[in-house]
Amino acid sequence: MAQVNVVDVNGNKVGDITLADEIFAIEPNESAVHAVVKNYLANQRQGTQSAKTRSDVRGGGRKPFRQKGTGRSRQGSTVDPSQVGGGVAFAPKPRSYRYPINKKLKRLALKSVLSAKLAGEELIVVNEFKFAEPKTKEMVKVLGNIKADKKTLIVMDEKDDNVIKSAHNIPGVRTALVTTMNVYDIVNHYTLVLTEAAAKRIEEVYA
Repeated sequence: MAQVNVVDVNGNKVGDITLADEIFAIEPNESAVHAVVKNYLANQRQGTQSAKTRSDVRGGGRKPFRQKGTGRSRQGSTVDPSQVGGGVAFAPKPRSYRYPINKKLKRLALKSVLSAKLAGEELIVVNEFKFAEPKTKEMVKVLGNIKADKKTLIVMDEKDDNVIKSAHNIPGVRTALVTTMNVYDIVNHYTLVLTEAAAKRIEEVYA
């Protein structure tokens, strides 16, 4: 069991928390992480690109010129992909890039990135975030106090609008809940900040 310091918003140690080895101390599986990140990015694609094939282009009702005697190569249509103003060969059409992925693989990837963050000393546990009102300046100060002033993902147990709004305008800082965090966001941020309640909830959900 890994012992991790719990700090307050001023960066002072206020206790310890024991994190489960089966979630925060496994051997990271890079292939699982790669597969899940690839799946996440594919699922984000809108798939709205479109171009016209020869059947979509106006024209092409007759041969542009006679078959023989012109000295030019024979042409059967003005909308052929080889013609200026013709259709596009193998034109992209709207499609979905989504594909399913195994739930066990997702869990393995999530445990892998959580373990990697802890092993790399890029995981910080805060006892709680409390803001009387949304204040970006206060959040910047807090992140500086806990040494999380690089690209940071803050994960909470429950939604707190004051925390979310305070972090919203800070470049490189995102907030998430235990139920909405994903492998890509964790990988894409240098520091992972968990509230103490969120760390316990992660163990409940993924144990």
